[in-house]
Amino acid sequence: MSDKMNTSTAVEFTELKGQLQRIEDAIMTMKEKNEEMADDVTKIKEAIYNPDEGIYSRLKELEAWKASMSRVLWLLATGALGSLGVALWEIVRKT
Repeated sequence: MSDKMNTSTAVEFTELKGQLQRIEDAIMTMKEKNEEMADDVTKIKEAIYNPDEGIYSRLKELEAWKASMSRVLWLLATGALGSLGVALWEIVRKT
């Protein structure tokens, strides 16, 4: 019976060792994935907050461009309306 118990205990220890190895492998995989995620988050932060090429700097450039283009469009519209007004005035004045 003692020999049978030793064999049974040895089998249980072997199974336990295998389970612990699987748990260790899973933890190592999670650790690697966590490190990859940390690297990805760092890259995302750099892409967003980089003062020269980040999203915020690009957004500022687009807003500045939009403001200047808005001024140009207002000038063009005012010029076109003024020209139309002068043309109509000349037509009315000739008749």
